[in-house]
Order: sequence, then C-alpha cells, then structure tokens
Amino acid sequence: MKIIKIEVRNYRLLKEFSIDLEDELSLVVGKNNCGKTSLLSILDKFLNGSAGSFSFDDFNLDYKEELKKLFQSDIPEGYVSNGIALKLYIQYDNSDDLSNISSLMMDLDPNNNMIVLLFEFVLTKDNLKKLKNDFVAFQEKESLRKKNKQALKGLDYFFTNECVKNFCFLRKTIDSKDSDVFIDIDKEKISLSNVINFEHIKANRDVSNKDTSKGGDKTLSSLSAKIYEKIEADDSHQLIIDRFKDGLFDADVKFGEVYQEIFKETIEKVRQFGGIKPDDTQIAINSTLQHINLMKGNTTVMYKHGDSELPEHYNGLGYMNLIGMIFEIEILLNKFKRKLTEKPADINLLFIEEPEAHTHPQMQYIFIRNIKDLLKGGVKRTDGVCRPLQYIISTHSSHIVSESVFDDIKYLRRLNNTNAVIAKNLKNLKNEYHEKENDKSYRFLKQYLTLCRAELFFADKVIFIEGDTERVLLPAMMKKLDLENSENPMLSQNISIIEVGNYAHVFEKLIDFIGIKSLIVTDIDSEYSEIAYEDDGTTPKKCANGKNKMKTVKCRADDPKAIRTSNSSLEFFYGSDSLADFKDKKKEDMLLIKKEVKQEDGKVEKKWCRDEKGILLCICQSKEKNAKEVEYHARSFEDAFFHLNRQFIVDNKDSFGSLKHISNFKDESKDSYCLAEECIDKKPSFAIEILLNSNEGFSNWAMPKYVRQGLLWLKD
Repeated sequence: MKIIKIEVRNYRLLKEFSIDLEDELSLVVGKNNCGKTSLLSILDKFLNGSAGSFSFDDFNLDYKEELKKLFQSDIPEGYVSNGIALKLYIQYDNSDDLSNISSLMMDLDPNNNMIVLLFEFVLTKDNLKKLKNDFVAFQEKESLRKKNKQALKGLDYFFTNECVKNFCFLRKTIDSKDSDVFIDIDKEKISLSNVINFEHIKANRDVSNKDTSKGGDKTLSSLSAKIYEKIEADDSHQLIIDRFKDGLFDADVKFGEVYQEIFKETIEKVRQFGGIKPDDTQIAINSTLQHINLMKGNTTVMYKHGDSELPEHYNGLGYMNLIGMIFEIEILLNKFKRKLTEKPADINLLFIEEPEAHTHPQMQYIFIRNIKDLLKGGVKRTDGVCRPLQYIISTHSSHIVSESVFDDIKYLRRLNNTNAVIAKNLKNLKNEYHEKENDKSYRFLKQYLTLCRAELFFADKVIFIEGDTERVLLPAMMKKLDLENSENPMLSQNISIIEVGNYAHVFEKLIDFIGIKSLIVTDIDSEYSEIAYEDDGTTPKKCANGKNKMKTVKCRADDPKAIRTSNSSLEFFYGSDSLADFKDKKKEDMLLIKKEVKQEDGKVEKKWCRDEKGILLCICQSKEKNAKEVEYHARSFEDAFFHLNRQFIVDNKDSFGSLKHISNFKDESKDSYCLAEECIDKKPSFAIEILLNSNEGFSNWAMPKYVRQGLLWLKD
C-alpha cells in the first residue's frame, strides 16, 4: 500500500499543485520559495494537526483576493465550499491487509485499487453568510472608531483575526471520479491512525556544538534518551530493559543506605518539629533512579579521536547535524514500529527537510548514498511484522542531486508572474525524447546533469557556453556589466553557467520542461561550399553519381561567398542554416518559446517559435565598430575580441605567452579573422591572460556587442 500522488489546493504557493510519489525515495528539488517547505507543512497540519493549525497567512494569495470579492457582492447561487484542501491517492493490491481501509473504500470493484482521502479546511455557505454578517458589524464598529477619531483596524485585520474562525476542518474519502460522492470520516468515526503515520525532520534542527560546561545543550545526548524511550516501549527489547531496571533497583538500595548517613542531621531536625502525633514529620531520603530521567540527564555521547574520547560539542556542526539526523531517524523508525501489541500503520511517510544543513559537500554525498540503505528495509519489527516506508527528501544541494537516481527527482518551479508552483517528474522527461534518435541525447542529459551540472535545478537562469574561453571570461564580463550599472547586478543573481560545446540543442527539451530562462552564447560559424579539386589543382573530384564533389570552406562572416552557418544549435533552434537569418538581427527577433504547432499532416508538434516574451535567446556575432570606427562582422569570440581590443594586446604583448606571431597584431594587413586563425595557441591560457592583464574594473578592454546584448537581456 502506498501514496502515489498528493494534490494541494489554495495552500500558500501550492494553488493547484500535484506531485507524484515514488515507492521509496522522492527527492524534491527547486529554487528557494518554490513550495518545498509548504508541502511538508500542509502534510503535517492535516495529518497531525487540527483546524487550529491554520492561519489566514496560509491561504494562497489569489484565494485571499477571491474571499475579499465575496464580501463585496452577493453570495453566488452555486457557491461551493472552498478553501485549503489536501488529496492523498492511495494505491493497494491483493497482497495488502485491507482491514484498516475497508471502511474507506467507495466500491467493491476489483478493478478499482485506489482510495482517495480528502482533507479540507473550507468555508461553507452557511459560515460565509455568518462571516458576511460579522463583517457588517465590524464595519459599523469601524465607522464608530472613525467618528471617535480612533485608528481604523482595516479589512486585513478582520480577515486575519476573524476569517479563519469560520472555516471547517473536514476529512473524507471520495470517489476518484466524482468528489461529490464521499464518506465523512469524522461522522462515521473512522480512525486514520492505522492507515497513515506521518513524521518529519525539519530543516531547523536543534543542533548545537556550544560547550556544555558553559550552558550549551547536549543535543545528541538528549536524542539518545529519546531513542531509549522508544526502545523501552518495544516489548521485543524487554529482557535488556529489565536488566537495566534491575541494575537501577540494586543501585537504589545501596544509595539509600548512604543517603541516610549523609542526611542524618537534616532528618533528625525535621523529626523534632513533630505534629499531631510523635514522629509525624519523620522522613526518609531514598535513591530513586528513574530510568528515563536518568537517561535524559546522564547519557553523554562522546566521539572518538584516536585513543581519546571527547565530548559531543567538540564535534563540528556538520557531524553533529549528520549524527543528529541519524538519531532522529532512529527515533521515528521506532515510532513507526509501535508496540508489539499494536500494528504499524499501513502507510508510513517520512519527510526529511534539507539534510544538507551545516554539512560540507563530501558529507552530503555520504548522506544520500547511505540513506536508501538505512531506510530500504522499511518498518521492520522483531515479530516479523513489516510495513513499507515512503520518504520525501527536500533539498537545495546539487551534491545530493548528483548522487541521486534521476527518476526519483521531483522538480518544483514557480510559474512566471503567478502565485503558484508546479511539480515535474524528471523521469517524464524521457517521454519528450520519444524518437529513437533521441535516446542517446536523453542518456547523455541524465548523466551530464547528475554528474556535472545538478546546480541547474536550483538556478533562476542559465547560460550555455561553447568552450574554455567563455568559461573563463564570462564571470568577468558579468562583473564588468555590474560595475557599469549596479542596478539588478548579475553576480547577485542565481545564474548557472554550463559549458556544452556546440551541443546546446541537446538541452532544449529540458529548458522547456523546467521553464528556465536560457541564454546560449555561440558563434555564427560562417561557411560556403566550393568544388573540391584533385592534387593537380585543376581537375574537380567526382562523386559516385558523376557530379562534382563539393567541400566546405569556413570564412569570414562578411565574405560575399558566405551563405550559411555550420552552427548546429542555431540551425536547430531557428530551423535554418542561412547566414542571412542570423546576421544583424535584433535580439527581440531572436527570442524563442516552445509552442504547439499544427503540422500539414494534422499532427500537433511542439516547436521553438520566435516570440518577444520568449524564455530562450541564442546570441552570435554581429557587425560592430571598433575604436577606430572600423565596422566588421566577426565569426568567433576570439575574432570579435581582437577586432575591439587589438591595441590592448599590443600594449601587453609581453604578457600574452599563449599567442603565437604576436608581431602580427601590429600588421595592419592582418584583420582580426587572420589573428584568430593564426595566433592563438591555447585558448584557456589566452582567456586567463586577458584577466591577468585587466585593470580592476576590466575597463581596459571592450566586450563584444553580441555578448553584452545577451547578458543585458538575461540580467533584466
């Protein structure tokens, strides 16, 4: 038995939200403020809380506006109770014990192996009427306050303090096809405690490495006492618990005899006060080493360092957090198991929020590698009873993602300009690569993202670059822009830079899938075709069909013979290899977004289409004037850089060891295309030498126009 899907309505950013759960681990990733904590919160409030758990701030912002409109008009005739809702889709099979869910089943159809639990915090029509009446009374009081020149409380005050009181907490099991058909769980007095057990470990864990001798908490030691408390409740450990209690009893007897001697004078003084009868105030001071209290106050976790044992607070916060998490997981696993006289719940769901807190990357790798092994046994007891364990881990850590199974990942993203987020199963990305020729691309994408660039899942924007030169120089160019205009600085934005060579188009389905703003910095790669000749230089080579054999020749972008681009990304995204489609185009004309387009055969296919509101922009070289007012169209980044910064190279010629034939830069007959072709020996070294020769503000060299335009678009 397992939860296969969770749906949420009108809770914070989870406006119309749905997420699928895996059989074991579901790894929830995404940027800050995309609903990960809200998912944990609503599960906790509905499964472990009550109506009092909710506040007005929990309502989705759009739903708040709907509520306010209801107060300014009559109640609609067909008004339906509305508010916050949580749906759990539970799937079972023939091997499951159905005794706990039999009263929740809507029918006995053998083909229906699902129940849907609906939890609601809603405003009914009757309560809406009452609330509107309360609002009228509130307005009258406001008028009186205004008349008496008192401060007005305002509409927000009324909603915050009065609105939630009129919402009802409802629990139902509903028909999966018709939510109007339901069983009222509370009215029928059906217990859900044996169906679902939900526990969680929050990100703000109580972990401290303050010195205990100076008032610091013994964090791990207190957790060890909690573990003992759970173990003691498990009858399977009774023999060892009894041994512990017997030892404490023997110690009580011995300490009691010592106490009588220690407190002899005090006891005698109390006895002398007397009472109605002699010795009415006779007391004894005995030892009572209550086992749980003893564990709470006197269990100390030490950690080994060589042959020594050191107190827990000597440990770093990372280790404290990791060990503390394992302790908490152990506590919750024992809680899931319950006593031998009780059955564990059919579904056990554990939510671990941001396990990476305080830990360095290596420790994050260790955690995610081992967590599946730690939890794969589910809820197992010594009496043979076993229940599966589903667990959700939310994270901001690219290191955890890189060590995870791709199919376990759930990507949460906020929809543009809305108060809502959506969840995407990354394993569904495979459906986008359904054509046979795309299988290789999908496999590459999975490996590349998880091994190299998992930070993409936490970025707001991404820049795809071709090679080493851009990788080294791009951060400097971003800083250069920020220094020129400090408004909305690029280096303060959450931008991921990914080196992909000439294969940015491999990521196109992912860009659309996760909806991330993307800039592709690439080269125009101009070329033309000409007849290939034999070694004699006059005889054309022939193809098998007798036609002249053609060869491709790369050339300057402004060469009259240049007719096309060899850049596969440009050709893929814009559906053309004609150079005329890319030369001197405004960026507004190059913006792309993926849309459904009807083909000639009637089929609908998603294609990248030009749109001013696009999320993707490919930029390549364009015509540009240098300091001498010479206009030129470059073919590559190096070509463009030399056109603008020839004097910069000349002024620092002794510092550019990566350049061959450095004297060519003084030769006016050599244009920047020749310099790019003939002078660069090692591109990464050349890029580093640009930085080494830069002044503090990078103002002694110019950025190519096409790069500047692309970065400014992404910046804003």
